Amino acid sequence: MRGGAPREARARGNAQGGFDYDLLLMFVRNELSAQATILLLAVIFSLASMFWAPWTEAIIWLFLVIAAKVILLECCCRFLDTPATEVDTASWRRRLTVAEAINGLAWAGFVLVGMDWTGISPGNYTLASNVFVFASLVVVLAIRMTFAATVMPILYVGTVPMTVAVVARYLMLGDVLYLALAAMAIGVHLYFIFLAKGLRRTTLHMFELRAEKDDLIAKLEEAKAISDEARRRAEAANAAKSRFLATMSHELRTPLNAILGFSEVMKSEVMGPLSNPVYKEYAANIHQSGTHLLKLINEILDLSRIEAGRYELNEEPIRLVNVVDDCHRLLKLRAESKEQQIIEDFDENLPQIWADERALRQVCLNLLSNALKFTPRGGIITLSVGSTDDGGQYFSVRDTGPGIPQEEIPKVLQAFGQGSLAQKSAEGGTGLGLSIVQSLVELHGGTLELRSEVGKGTDVIVHLPRKRVLQPVRISGNDGDNASTPRPSRPPRLRRPMPNVATGTG
Repeated sequence: MRGGAPREARARGNAQGGFDYDLLLMFVRNELSAQATILLLAVIFSLASMFWAPWTEAIIWLFLVIAAKVILLECCCRFLDTPATEVDTASWRRRLTVAEAINGLAWAGFVLVGMDWTGISPGNYTLASNVFVFASLVVVLAIRMTFAATVMPILYVGTVPMTVAVVARYLMLGDVLYLALAAMAIGVHLYFIFLAKGLRRTTLHMFELRAEKDDLIAKLEEAKAISDEARRRAEAANAAKSRFLATMSHELRTPLNAILGFSEVMKSEVMGPLSNPVYKEYAANIHQSGTHLLKLINEILDLSRIEAGRYELNEEPIRLVNVVDDCHRLLKLRAESKEQQIIEDFDENLPQIWADERALRQVCLNLLSNALKFTPRGGIITLSVGSTDDGGQYFSVRDTGPGIPQEEIPKVLQAFGQGSLAQKSAEGGTGLGLSIVQSLVELHGGTLELRSEVGKGTDVIVHLPRKRVLQPVRISGNDGDNASTPRPSRPPRLRRPMPNVATGTG
């Protein structure tokens, strides 16, 4: 399998041998990548030996080296062509070791080229040839250490023959200089073996890190597959929920409208007085419960449309002051029934904004209803409308209710979330109001800010961005001045800074 093996095949090949497959694969690739270089080196050695040896011996040695190299390369190619799942590392290690042993013996034959077997003392010419043989040994050791360090048996059989041949040649010459060269040859060989072992340890450590990386990647892929499946199921469940709510909206509202209509008729005694006053009270309770249920259904459907991204804004130029003032008038009687005072603090000179009036009215009604619900009898509620530092606009609803601890901020902003103090002191609620308010404000590109202190009240502020403010064009008479836009007349700050804590509204 040229180019590498998949992780599962590599794992099989290394299960019993401790990265044996990877080590063999690295050796094989090294041999194949440098085959031309090694053959060129053999040609250079052969040509150089002709200066002190007959050319026939040099040519014969070159052909032996080429033949041995072909055997080794053929074995390497067969290894790569074998699928990784079918590789028996022990068997292939033996084959490659035998092929390398043949190659090592062929290179050791270079020592015998031009060898003087008569025992005559060497002259300068012989000294030069012996020095060249020593240099050749160093080169061959360095190359084999680089290529075969991953498999030490292969390194041994590829280098020991030539070192033994060089040492034997120097010992046969018997001169002190050659004895020193023989000792140096042994020392160089041992040093290269030491380097090869260090290189092998580094390679094994690299393989261990790669195995850890592969294991981590496999775990990440598994986790991603699980996550994708969970996301798919969640999306399917969310789509099923949306279809269910869309279908049930009509089925729930139709009978509920009939209940509200007939209970209203009975409560108002349109068709005549009820003989038993208890029935009238029951009719009023039915109408009140039905109204509460219809409000809950509408809130759930609104939240579902927002979460599904199907809530479309019907935008038009509106005045924020008018929207807040209308909401005040709608809930004024409710405030008076609890002897609560609503104070208006409006900037009447604010320009129009580009927004969905129905959505902003729903936001304001929810916030004001919460304030009325959580503010005790005789409390004060302040409605404010003004401009912000960045040229946008805001409106806020501040009450003197029980407030909420700061750690409950995330909870009250979630769907069906309620603060602990609100559950004890208020009239109850669904916990959807603030979640819907925040979603509608974010659809306008704005933000919702909650400021509260336990025992001092809550301030809920809606910020609308500058891009939604419509600046009127002012054209001068005949002076040719360019159109201009007025700056907001409100001071660019909010009035009542308070520590950021949550509100307990439902």
